[in-house]
Amino acid sequence: MKMNDTSKKYARKWGAGMIAAGMLIGGGVLPAGITQAAPAAAQVKAASSPVVLKVNGKIAAQKGLFQDGKVWIPVTFMRDALGMPLSYDKAEKTYTIGTGTTQTKLTVTEYYTTIKVNNYFIGEYEVKNMDNRFYVSFDLLSDYLGYKGDWSAATGRLNVMKRTQNAVTIKTESYVKDHKDAPIKLDYPQVSGLASSEAEKAINDTIKQTIQKYAAYAEDQISLKSEDDRPYEFEGGYVVTYNQDGVLSLITNQYGYTGGAHGSTIRNAFTFSLKDGKRLLLGDLFKANPNYKKQLNAKVSTEIKANGGYLGGFTGLNTEKYFYLKEGKAVLFFQQYEYTAYATGFPEVIFSFKELLPDGSSPFAALK
Repeated sequence: MKMNDTSKKYARKWGAGMIAAGMLIGGGVLPAGITQAAPAAAQVKAASSPVVLKVNGKIAAQKGLFQDGKVWIPVTFMRDALGMPLSYDKAEKTYTIGTGTTQTKLTVTEYYTTIKVNNYFIGEYEVKNMDNRFYVSFDLLSDYLGYKGDWSAATGRLNVMKRTQNAVTIKTESYVKDHKDAPIKLDYPQVSGLASSEAEKAINDTIKQTIQKYAAYAEDQISLKSEDDRPYEFEGGYVVTYNQDGVLSLITNQYGYTGGAHGSTIRNAFTFSLKDGKRLLLGDLFKANPNYKKQLNAKVSTEIKANGGYLGGFTGLNTEKYFYLKEGKAVLFFQQYEYTAYATGFPEVIFSFKELLPDGSSPFAALK
């Protein structure tokens, strides 16, 4: 199974001495067509406590676990309680959960695990094998799969609910060219169902033009490739991070390998007002605070220098485009090599809305 540079970076690796296990998604009947699972990730033995899981207030059959300061959800809860289809590809050693733009793939081998949502690698979360069952952090569901949770540490209960999201349809389009030894497959979103056709077109054109620009770059690189060169590859995916309050926020990654020790990835983020299709900048969201940029620069300067791999050069934000939204927060990021070494990836700095708007106002107030 091929892993590109991005997946290698984010893969959770395990020792070769692990013991292969059987079906570790546990908790009941095997999904249709699944007869044997991939070797399992190493068993996690750290102390944990059980969590009662609910869906819309109704207690589910499966239980979660509280460990490392997080609630962990069994994969079968996603299947049985949330109704997300689950299948297993033995050749790829991959579990596929759900459908559409929140479809999640868990690849689990004896050497590494990866999580992808809609073909976008999620590096900050992992798959755990606890009590011979696979678990993922509830944060994965909350951040990327459209759910929210009401967690009570005192009672050990988590109530899971669907988020109320914007009335917009998001579908995946792809730029695909099957060049010999240099395939291109770039997935990107397109929206429909908005009240304003002009807003819809503005959003779709902005995203598509970015993908087309990268596709042109890929085609140009392929035109220069010699037969002696190692195979090239170009691929891209996206993930929606926020779809509420009349705002849509998402990230796209475009990865390319053209020889050398590793490939490179370009990350873009888009935050749109669904009312008029405008691509929002940080200033559009936080202009109620006249000092927002000063606060951003101060925190970024401190964190980017403290986390290792800093190459120097940061004197302040030179663009307000490289951010995306999550529930109650904005996440700023920088490109590979921009200020940090390659191994650092895409350094991120997180700001809560309350940090930038301490008076409690909403960043979306002017967009209604």
